[in-house]
Amino acid sequence: MGKRKAQTANNIKEAKKTQYFAKLNNCPTSPRKMRLVADLVRGMSVEKAAGVLQYSKKHAAGRIEKLLWSAIHNFEAKSGERWDNSNLYIKEIFVNQSRTLKRMQPAPQGRAYRIRKRSNHVTLVLDKQNTK
Repeated sequence: MGKRKAQTANNIKEAKKTQYFAKLNNCPTSPRKMRLVADLVRGMSVEKAAGVLQYSKKHAAGRIEKLLWSAIHNFEAKSGERWDNSNLYIKEIFVNQSRTLKRMQPAPQGRAYRIRKRSNHVTLVLDKQNTK
């Protein structure tokens, strides 16, 4: 590896040490349904987002709530601070499409309908809110 690539890799590694995030890969929910829940909590404080997700009727809310708690525990492990004293908020949350499983369903007159079982990747980034 060249010097420039190695230095860039080290800079990225150092930046990730101060970034608090969690990722959920290959979640078997369609990205469209997951984005509806992600849009609900984007930019909220952690306490408020946890409450919204806990009482939401959407199936995807349970998965995002679990991901939120994972990000909170990552924050505690990296910084050594308690999450309830540190004004955390959801800085970024985004949903990307993952693999699609293609299945066939029998249809009338010898035909077959294609069923696409979609999945997604979710990334959640936390940050401290500046108090002035």
